[in-house]
Amino acid sequence: MKRRLLTVVAAVPVAAAAYLPVSASADTYNALNGSAASKATGTGFTCSSFTVPAPEGTAVESVTAVDVPAGSYLVPGPPPLGGYSVPDVPAHCEVTVTLTHPGADDHAKVSVWLPSAGWNGRFQAVGGAAYQAGDLGAVAAQVKQGYAVATTDAGVSNGLDVSWALQADGTLNKALLENFSSRSAHEMALVAKQVIADVYGKPADYSYWNGCSTGGRQGYMEAQRYPTDFDGINADAPGINWNQFEVATLWPQVVMNETKTYPTTCEFDAFNTAAVKACDKLDGITDGLIGNPDRCDFDPRRLIGTKVVCDGKEITITAADAEVVRKIWDGPRDTHGKRLWYGLPVGATFDYLAASTTGADGNPVGSPFFVPSVWVSTFVKKQPAFNTADLTYAQFDQIFQQARAEFDQTIGTRDADLSAFRDAGGKLITWHGDSDQLIPTAGTVDYRERVEARMGGSKKVDDFYRVFLAPGVDHCGLTNGRSDDMAALTAWVEQGKAPAVLHATLPTTTGKTVTRDVCHYPMVSRYTGHGDPADPASFRCVTQH
Repeated sequence: MKRRLLTVVAAVPVAAAAYLPVSASADTYNALNGSAASKATGTGFTCSSFTVPAPEGTAVESVTAVDVPAGSYLVPGPPPLGGYSVPDVPAHCEVTVTLTHPGADDHAKVSVWLPSAGWNGRFQAVGGAAYQAGDLGAVAAQVKQGYAVATTDAGVSNGLDVSWALQADGTLNKALLENFSSRSAHEMALVAKQVIADVYGKPADYSYWNGCSTGGRQGYMEAQRYPTDFDGINADAPGINWNQFEVATLWPQVVMNETKTYPTTCEFDAFNTAAVKACDKLDGITDGLIGNPDRCDFDPRRLIGTKVVCDGKEITITAADAEVVRKIWDGPRDTHGKRLWYGLPVGATFDYLAASTTGADGNPVGSPFFVPSVWVSTFVKKQPAFNTADLTYAQFDQIFQQARAEFDQTIGTRDADLSAFRDAGGKLITWHGDSDQLIPTAGTVDYRERVEARMGGSKKVDDFYRVFLAPGVDHCGLTNGRSDDMAALTAWVEQGKAPAVLHATLPTTTGKTVTRDVCHYPMVSRYTGHGDPADPASFRCVTQH
């Protein structure tokens, strides 16, 4: 299946250059004078001058093509999204195209890396994280797998910097927000397809999107608004329902501020330990995993009066501690008690969203997680100094509604109509950890169920869109959670083999990992009652109740 490339509006020539190999300690290539052109035997590979058409509504500011020898690549930017080295990156052509939208004064870079030899015939676009639209580290990693790979910076800064959000007069920079939200990923797809066709002398056979968190949200946005860009989309732990979940993840801070109760990490861990102990066996086996968190009805008030040892001191769990945990798990509600969104999944760490520290007066104060905090302070309130640790229930309710009203059409990524993507033959896979500490897994289920309601039910939606919920896995599998999602997506797109399960490695609360088949929603994995628990064949997929 082939997709359209792009509508030609304008073109500029490539400025070709040659660079020295990069070492593990270098953060840039050293430029040399002269032009470069390389040929990969039998591929028609050419990293030299060509023209790049500008996607509609843009102008091309500059294009460079660099023939890069094999070596290590130091990912630019501060940790954790940069500052690390990717070893053994093969020789490749790096094409950088800078786009602008006339009148917007933006400068969005599209980076396309194309292996000099061993290209697998596929194009893969990779998404970003937090407030970063792309990921050069993922680009380098996927070039090693034989893909022609692209990403974009959308004209914004790295993921920990939102200084681009407000203009000098304090108003929102709507052009850059639109870039970050939707259009830069689309324009990157168009540009990259053209670059691939020019460098290899033929278009890619298949086009894929691959991203997690912000990258997952970008993947859904592509399916919703630009359904012909990709044959397959792998969108993990997706930041869809942006305004609901992003504001909702400040709820733990609101609860602690209103109750003036700030449990320590040790105390929070005691609640999770008790919940896992109570609910672990519900999937037929005690293995350090809650197989189906929806069935876990552990009441945190059961721990009231329990003594736990924290930093060598014995602490008694109070009713106030239990009420904080109950409200965090329950999720945000408005001032009338109506549910606004979903809470922290049972079993997910409290460390990020319910963090606290010691204030100047020696008393505990909230320490909000950066991403939702700056969304509220900078984008919604447009006051970067606004303190989200001091939110009241009434303020939270007002901000929740304000964010939805102002930003849902731009970045909400909630449109449940995927009919155009389905009709184009696209396939969409999402893998989301049941212990995601940053994006509630229930939000992904909510979206999937809304798609079903709009598009004819579960079986019809399964024909092109499948969700896999992974027990014990945290955000983007940061702690040893892995699956064969891209391999499954490729088989679905290219061979028509719809995945019933994903083969996965799951971390348990015992510190070990287990190999399991993760069932596609709404099925869950259950132990058969016999066989080696370490063998995935000892489990079967059953309909959850």
